[in-house]
Amino acid sequence: MPLHRDDPKSVGGYRLMDRLGAGGMGAVYRARSRSGREVAVKVVHAQYAEDVVFRARFRQEIEAVRKVSGVFTAPVVDADPEAPRPWMATQYVPGRSLAERIRDQGALRGGELRRLALGLVEALRDIHRAGVVHRDLKPGNVLMAEDGPRVIDFGISRAAENHLTLTETGQMIGTAPFMSPEQFTDARTVGPASDVFSLGALLVYARTGRGPFDADSPYVTAYRVVHNEPVLEGVEQPLRGILERCLAKKAADRPDLEELAREFAEALPETDAGDAHTVTLRSGTPVTGRERAGAGAGPGNEGRPGRRRGRLRPLWAATGTVGALALGLTAYLLVGPERAQDGASAPPDGWRPWRTTMHETAAHGARTSLKGSVVTDVGPYCQAYEGAVYCGGDGVLPVRLNGLTGETVWRAAIAPPGATRESYSTVLLGVHGGTMVVQQVLTSDSYAASVVALDTASGARLWTRPVTETTGNTLFWGDLVVIPNADGRSVTARSARTGAGRWTALLPAGYYCGFVEAGGTLYAQCIPEKDDPKDFVVLAFDSADGSTRRLAAPYNSGLAGTFDGRLLFLVQGGDDENAPDAPYVRIELVDPRTGARSTTKLTKEYVGEVTLADGTLWFASPSGEVTAVSPGTGKPLWRTQTNLEQPGEVRYDRRTRALYLASASGRVAALDRAGTLLWETLPRVERASGGWVDHSLLLQDGTLVVVTPDGTVFSLDPAHPERKSASG
Repeated sequence: MPLHRDDPKSVGGYRLMDRLGAGGMGAVYRARSRSGREVAVKVVHAQYAEDVVFRARFRQEIEAVRKVSGVFTAPVVDADPEAPRPWMATQYVPGRSLAERIRDQGALRGGELRRLALGLVEALRDIHRAGVVHRDLKPGNVLMAEDGPRVIDFGISRAAENHLTLTETGQMIGTAPFMSPEQFTDARTVGPASDVFSLGALLVYARTGRGPFDADSPYVTAYRVVHNEPVLEGVEQPLRGILERCLAKKAADRPDLEELAREFAEALPETDAGDAHTVTLRSGTPVTGRERAGAGAGPGNEGRPGRRRGRLRPLWAATGTVGALALGLTAYLLVGPERAQDGASAPPDGWRPWRTTMHETAAHGARTSLKGSVVTDVGPYCQAYEGAVYCGGDGVLPVRLNGLTGETVWRAAIAPPGATRESYSTVLLGVHGGTMVVQQVLTSDSYAASVVALDTASGARLWTRPVTETTGNTLFWGDLVVIPNADGRSVTARSARTGAGRWTALLPAGYYCGFVEAGGTLYAQCIPEKDDPKDFVVLAFDSADGSTRRLAAPYNSGLAGTFDGRLLFLVQGGDDENAPDAPYVRIELVDPRTGARSTTKLTKEYVGEVTLADGTLWFASPSGEVTAVSPGTGKPLWRTQTNLEQPGEVRYDRRTRALYLASASGRVAALDRAGTLLWETLPRVERASGGWVDHSLLLQDGTLVVVTPDGTVFSLDPAHPERKSASG
């Protein structure tokens, strides 16, 4: 990659030629010494250079690599850990990573697999002889040079004799699919046998294109590593038997490296054989045989399109067996500070990075939040509108935040008497034309709910309309609020500003209807009370008088939006197609004028959040993988893996053609339209300790606003994501 505008021209006397990539602590460059020797120079990111922990870890990495010298590692040539921006130069190894090799050409076999296995054994032998445990042996840390593999990146390694290292402070450091069980359960016991486990997992991946414990969620992957037997389909004997022993749960049951050297030499042939099964798509990352076949899917809890975001439950929180999992501390990507996309606009005048919570003191209205505490089932939900951010949620009175500074402008004093944070919640329906509309619910002694309209300037109540528990969902549509009536058979559209009724429309008898907007039209997707897959219907409403047109709807589907003038439904299926977390299996397009339907099967089942925008479906899986899918063909256009845990839905910025998504911990990632990962940030809040979570990301005037389950809200500039507010 070419150098970025703000990259240095030289470091420590080495002239930088181009970028090789970016890692957890810094960027890596191809550089040339004065004598013409090429080296790889790793430079710590400026924002981390003053962080004593990161600087200490960098010293640790240098010390670890200096201890190791061998044919299959990249030795240190020079280093200065005390420089303003610490750096380290290692031997430059031309060649792509094993991960890139598998991605582009598929699984290894024959002589290529033999050279990899024996080379890695020799590399680990040199590493362990130096008293170092690597602890993060994975495809991205293996370079495929012409004369054999090279093991790189000792950023989280430790000296075997050191039991009080920086990486042993309760953090689980590593990459989940290639970590050993003891790295999850007791980091103090990690030793050379842990690298043997990682070697076994890596060789399964090299041979099959998938890991032995793969799942769509890192939490499920971790559980499988600790408790489940490895999945070794596609690995032939006798190699399979060797790898089974490498992947033993107990460290003492794993073979040592001398045994492995002999056994790999006998088990693996010296001749090469082709194994071409890679399909290259027209853009983005090629799709390998592994991806076509599909990896094991862990339990997601995602809502259907058109509904409010689903609630995700990490498996480790339910089982309590893995503990507080911290993944990928060496994989944060923070690319240069220039604007990553052409046409990106600067934040408005007066804006600065800010961070606040739902419960800060307000300038007007209810100055403080409700009394009591709440374990949030659903995190706050916010909307950006005309320079402000409006929010509601469990235990949250409606609030308006200043989009420039994060100040709480007002908190609406609308809670009924006796409301506490445990018993009260608000659902933000929408903001339009100077009006914020919420539905508030009180569940202290009995259920009481109402739709309330507020003035955006002052937070004053404009009107209130009671609703019952059985009325169904309410929708803000343009300048109307569509409210189901208590009879369950009709809806009334009311002026958002005054509450005056505009029209009333009947709903089909014997159905439960939910409302969603698509392409500027209001639709009711109606499910029969007696579950009959042949009798799902959709009603299209006329905004002027509420008259409706009836369309047939696909069974067990959700309306995601419009594509090519047609309604796009995503249909769920799988072993339990009625489960809320059932995977999406096909696309159905319905012409809203004629009712004509066409069906396209997805080439892979998807779970997670889904966004339809700019003629593309974007799926964000619980494991952080983002996939772009063509709605016309059902085929993936590209896939990109991020380090986000349980990301929310993708937000697409049409002005900059960039994609953004955020996780429950406040980690944010940016991708370009072709799927290139531009940057990722560090987490901003503690990870949720359990239960269902919700979070959202908003686009506002050239900035991003992120809302996390604990009620934290922060704003950042996508061109300078590393800059934080004074409060962090």
